[in-house]
Amino acid sequence: MFNSRHPRLSKKGRIWGLCILLLYTNPLSCLANFSQAKELIYKIKEGLPRGTFIGAIGVDLNLDFSADPPFIFSLTQKKVSEQYVNLNNTTGELYTSATEIDRETLCADNVEGKGCVLSLDVFVLPQQYFQLIKVKIWIEDVNDNRPKFPTDEITLSVPENAPINARYAVEQSALDPDLGPHGVQTYWLVNDFGMFTLDVEENEGGELTPFLIVTEALDRETQAEYITDIIAEDGGTPPLLGAATLKIVITDVNDNCPQFKESQINVTLHGNTTKGVHLARLHAFDPDLGANAQISYAYSERVPRDTRSLFHLDKITGLITLAGKIDTGTAAFYKLTILAFGPGCIPAVATVTVHIIKVVTGPPTVIPRYIAPEKDGVITIKESEPAFSPIAFFTINNIDKNQRVDCHLEGPGPFRLGPYQLFKNEYLLETTEPLDYERIQEYELIVVANSTHGIVIKTFLKVQVLDENDNAPVFQHSLVEISVEENNPPNTFLTQLQASDQDSESRGEVMYLLGGDAPGIFVVDQVTGILTVAASLDREEKETYRFIVRAVDQGTPRRESIATVVVTVQDRNDNSPRFINKDFTFFVPENFPGYGEIGVLSVTDADAGENGWVALSILNGSDIFMIDTGRGALRAKTSLDREQQGTYQLWIEAVDGGEPALSSVTMVTVLLLDVNDNPPIVLFPQSNQSYMLVLPNTLPGTSITEVYAVDKDTGMNAVIAYSIIKRKGGEPGSFAIDPETGNITLKRELSNRGLYSLLVKVSDHGQPEPLYSTVMVNFFVNETVSNESYIQSLLTREADIEVEERPWYIGQMAEGPERYEPFPCQPVLIALSVTCLGLFFLVVTLTSYICCRRFKKSRKKRSEVEIPLKIQNDSMQAVNRKLRQISNI
Repeated sequence: MFNSRHPRLSKKGRIWGLCILLLYTNPLSCLANFSQAKELIYKIKEGLPRGTFIGAIGVDLNLDFSADPPFIFSLTQKKVSEQYVNLNNTTGELYTSATEIDRETLCADNVEGKGCVLSLDVFVLPQQYFQLIKVKIWIEDVNDNRPKFPTDEITLSVPENAPINARYAVEQSALDPDLGPHGVQTYWLVNDFGMFTLDVEENEGGELTPFLIVTEALDRETQAEYITDIIAEDGGTPPLLGAATLKIVITDVNDNCPQFKESQINVTLHGNTTKGVHLARLHAFDPDLGANAQISYAYSERVPRDTRSLFHLDKITGLITLAGKIDTGTAAFYKLTILAFGPGCIPAVATVTVHIIKVVTGPPTVIPRYIAPEKDGVITIKESEPAFSPIAFFTINNIDKNQRVDCHLEGPGPFRLGPYQLFKNEYLLETTEPLDYERIQEYELIVVANSTHGIVIKTFLKVQVLDENDNAPVFQHSLVEISVEENNPPNTFLTQLQASDQDSESRGEVMYLLGGDAPGIFVVDQVTGILTVAASLDREEKETYRFIVRAVDQGTPRRESIATVVVTVQDRNDNSPRFINKDFTFFVPENFPGYGEIGVLSVTDADAGENGWVALSILNGSDIFMIDTGRGALRAKTSLDREQQGTYQLWIEAVDGGEPALSSVTMVTVLLLDVNDNPPIVLFPQSNQSYMLVLPNTLPGTSITEVYAVDKDTGMNAVIAYSIIKRKGGEPGSFAIDPETGNITLKRELSNRGLYSLLVKVSDHGQPEPLYSTVMVNFFVNETVSNESYIQSLLTREADIEVEERPWYIGQMAEGPERYEPFPCQPVLIALSVTCLGLFFLVVTLTSYICCRRFKKSRKKRSEVEIPLKIQNDSMQAVNRKLRQISNI
């Protein structure tokens, strides 16, 4: 962490960190030479929860994770990794562990301004990709400690003659383990009694000291002491507070106080310094005489107790001596704050900084770190490992600055020991060529370290080569074809599988297994390879079984090969012919022509070959009906009449071609359907010349009359519908007819007297084409019938009848009779007549030209006579066709 009060220093520190990160995190290929050292730097905050992501080593090194075999990442410092970080062995991702990182605990000896770093060594494996990665994790400080005063109560003596604005240091200042802005930033009083205020000063070391300032004149006789709370506040967000009781005691005055000649003393101390050595002597003087000039020395309360025990301070002379033994393997830094007390005086403050220099003692040590598997000093390597596979790492420790150590390898075999580049005193042991178990199974090696002082250190190693399972079993036949009849007894023997393995011992023992696609009815003996079927097979259920069998050895890793087994089930005549329906019913219209196809009887036989051939025959009624043996089509020899017999029941037998033959019987019912061959007959009105008197004042909605008709057919052929298709007189929509009952209702008031005529169409619902009849319904609108002969003349007079309303089914589709013009026949008839006349004249002209001239006049007269007749006939046919189209809508 960098001190926030020195922004220029903090900025330089961040730039320095960025430069290091860029220097050591250049993209490197996963196939780069493993001997190139790499260093990665990450930054995290202290106190992160378990599982927090720190960094991805593999991604930052730009490793190709598609490589085969895959990468493996391993931590060498197990204790450190287990305590603070977890490493994903496959992805190289670092995460925080269950132990929360506390910067103040991890880096308790770090001086403020120096960073807290957790260093790790990570191996990248397997051997062909080996790399040593130096990982540094910078722990950044967070505001997780509140300021704390050394004591709960602080006593401060102030002379009663203290002038206004006099300053008195509160030596028991609060301590905050956090750094920079997270440390103590200010102090304040809860109650200043209107007599005091508080100021904060920063010394050269960056420490804050609160000063009590007198703002009013003091009088001990009026009030001898003041008690309040002093608050220490850090710079976190939100800030954390610490409090202590401040007891201000007003004393009598002494106008001179001790002063140190040197307020800052630096001492350098070697780690092997003996106990009792004098480190420094503090000198303070007081111009006063007598008792007021007596000076005593003491440590400040901010000096830890174990530090006071290590460095003894003479209270009278101010001499500091080493009172304990310093650990020779550590390098430490101590800061001693010493106070000089005089009678009634504010103590003077001096700081002694003690730097401990680490001293190397004893011979160098060789620390092995094994990359290949190791147990009790024996290293095992597989014979399949490639050349230049790393085996172990050796680190030379406890080396003096003026001492140099050389390391080399002794012993036979394809091995070499060399320095690991960029890292001093690091050596890598690796193979130079692949190992062969069949040639040499074991090697004995010695790692020798020679120092310039003549010290020789030897480390003995034993390397064992492991045999590998490098041969897979081989089947005698890769495709095994087997035939078995259906309905076989359970546990029927099928075949014995045979496979061999060239490996020795357990690696050559073969075990037979069924593949995952093998049905559960097949069983194979794992030792003998005998294949059996546990259940009876049915060819009709499944004719062919195809599955995989495996031959697996007992080596590690296991090797295997596969073969394909094809089991064909042979057919037996064990299935009777089967009709697709239990019985059949066919509906045939009456008058159906002879030898027409009435229906098809579908029959199947699950057997194959001749066992599945089926022949059909009629057991009864063969004099009327016949059946096609091949297709199963049922036909009648003659036309059938529903009036003579409406239903026929036949028994049909199906026989297969097996030996012995199997058969089945089904019943066929033939039902004759009625044909629409009778049009409706109008019973009322009895003729087109009848009429009905309707009064002019008849109200709309009044039922006037009813058209009644019957149909001799049955079913839908006898259902009758009524509709008005033409009218004469009155306005369109004056009358409406009920399509079901034939009831005619007045819809509008009758404004004119006279004869109204409606042409009503009576149609059935027969198929494929309805049949119909028409009737003329006449209404005479008047109060009375005064001249019946006149009415009859009107009925017989020939006149055009306009189309008034749509048929009943058209009226149900759209509202209002005026929206639809059902039959615009007049323009169609005129156009048709003109076209026919033109064609006829053309034919006559060509024929007349060819014929003899003497028959020209007679031919022309005959043509003139025939033309009107043909036009009249064609016109009537077109009208009738149009009427049928309207009725079919």
